[in-house]
Parts: sequence; C-alpha cells; structure tokens
Amino acid sequence: MRLDINLASHPYEDAKEFWQRWGMGLVVVGVVTLALLGFTAWRWHKAAKDRAEVARLEHNIAVLDGKLARSEATLNRPENRTLREQSNYLNNLFQQKAFSWTRIFEDLERVMPPRLHVVSMRPEMTSDNQLEIKLTVAGESHDRALDLVRKMEDSQHFQQTHISQETTGRSSQTAGDDVQFEISAFYVSDAGFIRQGTH
Repeated sequence: MRLDINLASHPYEDAKEFWQRWGMGLVVVGVVTLALLGFTAWRWHKAAKDRAEVARLEHNIAVLDGKLARSEATLNRPENRTLREQSNYLNNLFQQKAFSWTRIFEDLERVMPPRLHVVSMRPEMTSDNQLEIKLTVAGESHDRALDLVRKMEDSQHFQQTHISQETTGRSSQTAGDDVQFEISAFYVSDAGFIRQGTH
C-alpha cells in the first residue's frame, strides 16, 4: 500500500508537544481560577461578618438611644425639674472647680506679647459644656492686642478668639496702659477637651 504525503500542504505537527503545552496552560488557568474563586469566597465571608458586626453595633446604638430618650423624658417631667436643676448646678460647680489656673496662665504666658498684661480673667461654662475664657488685658497699643489674638488662635489651646470690647484713654495704675481690651476665647486641651486639674 502506498501513502502520498505532501508536507507542503500538510506540515508535520508534534501533537504530543502541542497537547502538553496547552495542558500546562489549562492547568495554570485552572489554578488561577480556583485561587480567584477562593479569594472571592473569603471576601464574601468577611463582608458577611462585617455586615453582621455593623448590624450588631447599630442595634446597640438604637438600644442606647432608646434608653437616653427614656431618661431624658423622665428628667423632663415636672416633678423631676428641681432634681435636674440641682444636677446641672452641681455639674457646673464641679467643672469650674476642675479648672486649672496654673495651666491656663502657663498657656497665656507662651502667647502674651511684650508690654501687654492681664488685668482680670473669668472662666465660664457655656450651655454646651465648653469652657469660655473672658480676659481683660491692658497695654500701650491696639496692635499688641491684635498680636495676642493672632497668637491665641495659632495655639492649640484657644479657639474662636476675638476682641469683644476696646477702651482707649483709660486711666490705669500701670504706666503705659493706654488701651484696655476685653477678649473672649474657648479654652481646650491638646486632645480637644476642657483642661482639668486640681490647682
């Protein structure tokens, strides 16, 4: 029997090598696919745990909000008004007693420009429990007070600093005190809370 093979029209191919190469490629693709599927399943499982944790926290927040609302409703009853006023009064006293004169004078000393000095200082608690400092300072010029306000704003202990009143030509026991200023600012600590101490 005679076979005519035309290598020009039917070139020789090594089928075994071809299937080996493609087989290896298919194995690599399969491994990558399995890895991606495993990663996707892991992320989905983690996302499900995160969703459950968020739902738990939201439930806890709702429970606490409900308790807060009931407590406020109880305090707002007419028969509890006296107790609430006494509680607010005592809380304000505690906060004022915790005020540290030493610390605020140290912070003021860092920002006080020359030829300007403190005449009086009065701390007050606002309705939202912020500590507001009301300063009376005296000096020789308006520019000194502006410099103080600028330095107080640049520091991390004073916020919303402004001059509320200015009096010129005022007689003073200290020589050179031609101008007196009323300055207001909110006083905060490095962490953003009211500074407390025992001084």
